[in-house]
Amino acid sequence: MALPATAHEIRPAYLQLDETAPAQFSVLWKVPAAGDRRLALYLRFPAECQTLGEPAGTIDGGAYFERWKMSCDGGLKGRSVTVDGLRTSMTDVLARISWTDGTTEVARLTPEHPALTLKGAQSILQVAWTYFVLGVEHILSGVDHLLFVLALMLLIRERWMLFKTITAFTLAHSITLVGATLGYFSLPQKPVEATIALSIAFVASELIKMKPGERRLSEAYPWVVAFSFGLLHGFGFAGALTEIGLPQKDVPLALLTFNLGVEAGQLMFVGFVLLLYAAVRTVTTIPLTKARVAGAYVIGTIAIGWFLERLAGFVTS
Repeated sequence: MALPATAHEIRPAYLQLDETAPAQFSVLWKVPAAGDRRLALYLRFPAECQTLGEPAGTIDGGAYFERWKMSCDGGLKGRSVTVDGLRTSMTDVLARISWTDGTTEVARLTPEHPALTLKGAQSILQVAWTYFVLGVEHILSGVDHLLFVLALMLLIRERWMLFKTITAFTLAHSITLVGATLGYFSLPQKPVEATIALSIAFVASELIKMKPGERRLSEAYPWVVAFSFGLLHGFGFAGALTEIGLPQKDVPLALLTFNLGVEAGQLMFVGFVLLLYAAVRTVTTIPLTKARVAGAYVIGTIAIGWFLERLAGFVTS
């Protein structure tokens, strides 16, 4: 179990600290894993902290989970927690700390900054910035969501239609992100992830079926496709935000800034693709139609691979 997993792992680790009584804490440590091999990331608490009982560790769903309780003489406020091994990895750590006074602290540790000093409370601006950055990072690391956006962009020929389509996708996944996170409705996460892969494959198939002089329904009204599947993708965003957790206070602010972060990351991706397309057009004479079809086959193949992998994951679980 202590063997290092792949050094190129980019999925984030997750630390949850719950103060159950003064100076008493419940710890959940979640680390990416591949098979029975976990990523070699280990928590280092202050010397005043003592583990109560034996930590319980399990591997489930591509992650290593470890839970234990500990006592820290004098508490943890003002003290630092370090993640050993993070400097040599490619992943981040999302940390969520809840205190007995009802306040919640959320932070992100990176290879450049592997230590966290616990403050006990966050200002409104700190909460907003933390969740905004988490939103940007989630969408930029969510290759399946970005691949769906790329497929939509290949489907669209007019810039005004591209604007409407991206807006429809944004509106749709914002609705389900907020609703699912607040508990108004929900769907099982694993089937959602499998269906998201299918949504990408669907758009790829529509790209392959495009013919000159003929406009399919998905090509004429891509915003309808974007809105319909955007509702589904919103459940995927909500699953990530639920795992990160929301602060006890400032829930609307955290939701808003996380969603704004997702949109900012999405717009960054769209801008990058448009710039890349403009650059490629200046150095190549490959017909756009052939490039679109080739891209569709690549996207569709990747999506079907994801679907089969995710289907096997929740069927056998």
